[in-house]
Amino acid sequence: MQLVFLKELMMVSSNVTYFNWFRLFGLSILTNLVFLISLSSVPIRSPLAPGVLISGIVPSESSMFKSALHPLRLTFRTANGGTCKIIFKKGDDLRQDQLVVQMVSLMDRLLKSKNLDLHLTPYKVLATGQDEGMLEFIPSRSSAQILSEHRSIISYLQKFHPDDHGPFGITAICLETFIKSCAGYSVITYIPGIGDRHLDNLLLRDDGRLFHVDFGFILGQEPKPFLPPMKLCKEMVEAMGGAESQYYTRFKSYCCEAYNMLRKSSNLILNLFHLMAGSNIPDIASDPEKGILKLQEKFRLDLDDEASIHFFQDLINESVSALFPQMVETIHRWAQYCC
Repeated sequence: MQLVFLKELMMVSSNVTYFNWFRLFGLSILTNLVFLISLSSVPIRSPLAPGVLISGIVPSESSMFKSALHPLRLTFRTANGGTCKIIFKKGDDLRQDQLVVQMVSLMDRLLKSKNLDLHLTPYKVLATGQDEGMLEFIPSRSSAQILSEHRSIISYLQKFHPDDHGPFGITAICLETFIKSCAGYSVITYIPGIGDRHLDNLLLRDDGRLFHVDFGFILGQEPKPFLPPMKLCKEMVEAMGGAESQYYTRFKSYCCEAYNMLRKSSNLILNLFHLMAGSNIPDIASDPEKGILKLQEKFRLDLDDEASIHFFQDLINESVSALFPQMVETIHRWAQYCC
């Protein structure tokens, strides 16, 4: 039944792509096509989350994204009376995304085992083929959209967690969540060398949790030149009160603490990447030995804990002060607007 379910999803996705030139009618086409997904009278297990039993689809809550590949955002009824939302993508290799998210989940567990919860969001990803797959839909908005509509991250968070007596007009818990998640993803995207970071693939949840999506470039692969070690834009720093604030100091402390904790588990992480050396995942298959060496270098195992703290603080300072990424981000936003 799951194979039939996936075939019907691919049919819907292919039809939406076929009707690409009907941009004005895309949503109505999808609404009609989505009725073609006829589930059995007996609920089936979701391929993405086997613990969830799917009993039908909610066409009125299903739509498609406006990006080039027109991914589907589908809402399903579950056997317990609730709903679950997934994204189905056709035309994109999600195997690398799945590997990266599994690494995020592993690092999250490693940090939590040391009593450090950085409020990460390791959403579920399942590659069902070389150019198709499913992702868990996490309600959120891109940083680019937030900054365009609200001018600042703090203004956006004030809508959901206002507090006249809290820092910057939001609750202390919300700000702490934002700071921790920024720190977590700064470290976790630095270690495997995740590239192509911009404000459209940095998402923010209503509770303050920031997370990254779209991992098409890893192990130092990068479509843009002269980029800093990690994506740490000035708007994120401003949301922490600026580079001289106590909250930004706390952010740097969380970064260094997480970095040292993960360095102690470097053998585990390196061995898992070694196991993937024979895979056809693009950025690993291109040169496995070179990729693993780059990953090993990121851990700086030649340094003790104190020296590694100074090393990572220098990386943060380099990332924040870099001017070229701001120019690249402006060009990226201009290109998005023109298209």
